[in-house]
Amino acid sequence: MDHRLSPELEELRRTVEAFAHDVVAPKIGDFYERHEFPYEIVREMGRMGLFGLPFPEEYGGMGGDYLALGIALEELARVDSSVAITLEAGVSLGAMPIHLFGTEEQKREWLPRLCAGEALGAFGLTEPDGGSDAGATRTTARLDPDTNEWVINGTKCFITNSGTDITGLVTVTAVTGRKPDGRPRISAIIVPSGTPGFTVAAPYSKVGWNASDTRELSFADVRVPAANLLGEEGRGYAQFLRILDEGRIAIAALATGLAQGCVDESVKYAKERHAFGRPIGANQAVQFKIADMEMKAHTARLAWRDAASRLVAGEPFKKEAALAKLYSSTIAVDNARDATQVHGGYGFMNEYPVARMWRDSKILEIGEGTSEVQRMLIARELGLVS
Repeated sequence: MDHRLSPELEELRRTVEAFAHDVVAPKIGDFYERHEFPYEIVREMGRMGLFGLPFPEEYGGMGGDYLALGIALEELARVDSSVAITLEAGVSLGAMPIHLFGTEEQKREWLPRLCAGEALGAFGLTEPDGGSDAGATRTTARLDPDTNEWVINGTKCFITNSGTDITGLVTVTAVTGRKPDGRPRISAIIVPSGTPGFTVAAPYSKVGWNASDTRELSFADVRVPAANLLGEEGRGYAQFLRILDEGRIAIAALATGLAQGCVDESVKYAKERHAFGRPIGANQAVQFKIADMEMKAHTARLAWRDAASRLVAGEPFKKEAALAKLYSSTIAVDNARDATQVHGGYGFMNEYPVARMWRDSKILEIGEGTSEVQRMLIARELGLVS
């Protein structure tokens, strides 16, 4: 399988690369230090069409696919992960559920604004007592027969893009009943921002991703029309599992970008930094460390592009997505640690991008399925788990 980019994708890559270096890089450090969401950068990404990359043109999208999205995410993450995760979550978790499972009316209402970056969407799955056990949902939604409205109560945590000034909706998973065997019927329901009873907490104080928006959400007798049900009742959990499978490819591309960014910064620093009368890059110990970093980033790129190519071709890709997410997130942490070591004391200073990359890397082994969950999925696909 040839993973070299077509002329169109290479043009996209170069365009996003230039944007990341010319627009994002000079500004993002200040946003990061202030823990401030970069609205002006996000608006520019919207004007470029990045939020609409994998969506049909009839809904305001660019007519691309997940491979195109991955290319954009990798190039952004080479410079900054806060910006990259804002795009990833806005597409994979915000707009994609509506595109895949929404009614025609829901698509017409939401997708044009989401594709243009004029509004951001979020997905409320994780709960304080749930973590990786997303099936243990405690948030409930009951259908009021008198008003034909869903009444939602519960709490969600770690929700990206959920509290910005341009957040338009959060799709929430909630228990809407019980199956004959007693298991919960989990459904997905669209809750527009500003709905009475829907409370967005202050931003979390995070180790990394400090220029992205992550919050806890609470729902107290939140009422939305019955028509806000996304997909079939009782299929919300299954829908989200599919969303996660695709999203893992996007996270793998993002992690690959961070890993490659660590290489970029280390090569630059190793050429400029002199010690004992010569550039530190002249020392074989530094050369070998950076060479290993490049090997890992290159391999991660092959992994996520392989998974994306299978998805685009309509082939099974669950195992390949898990492999790509597991490997790329692992080596992103490795490369961030090694890049900090190459930079020495300066790698511990926030003015250097590798310090930001070091802080941003760890969450990649946790978000959208922990490394342990990826190993469980891989083992299951290998037939080791029934």
